[in-house]
Amino acid sequence: MRSSLAISALACALLVGPAEAQTLKIGYINSQQILAGSAEAAAAQQQFDREMQGYQSEVQQLQQEITGMQQRLEQQQLTLSPEAKATREQQIQTRVTEYQTRTQQLQQLAEQRRDELIQPVMDRITVIIEGVREEGQYSLILDVAAGAIIAADTTLDLTPEVIRRLGATAAAPAPAAPR
Repeated sequence: MRSSLAISALACALLVGPAEAQTLKIGYINSQQILAGSAEAAAAQQQFDREMQGYQSEVQQLQQEITGMQQRLEQQQLTLSPEAKATREQQIQTRVTEYQTRTQQLQQLAEQRRDELIQPVMDRITVIIEGVREEGQYSLILDVAAGAIIAADTTLDLTPEVIRRLGATAAAPAPAAPR
């Protein structure tokens, strides 16, 4: 969706009159590279990984329980009556269904938590990009990671500047709270 929006914006920008076209200034960034170079994004990822350890343990425990149930059934199937075997198979299937449901729930929770952790970083990056756009008087800044740019002059790449500013604002001490 972002790439189609960027392409539409670029098409509109190219359709402006000749006088306005001379003032059109375009730059681009690579959001993946910016996130990879962000200490804040790395810290958010580390926190996410720590929080997900509990989910991973729960999933592993459920997997082990199902595997154990299957192994016990295989070992005992010759001594079980057909009814008992069917009951055990149904118990295993019920547990597998519960496992799948819980895994989907945990995956949704993980995605939601990742978004919560990364959103403040994305908000800061957006503010920095907007500042670069205003200061450089860019009409449009595109994102290579969104797939909207096929080829471009590397002098239009604003990624290093955004990374530099992101690092500078992260290193700056926070203002003291009023008393």
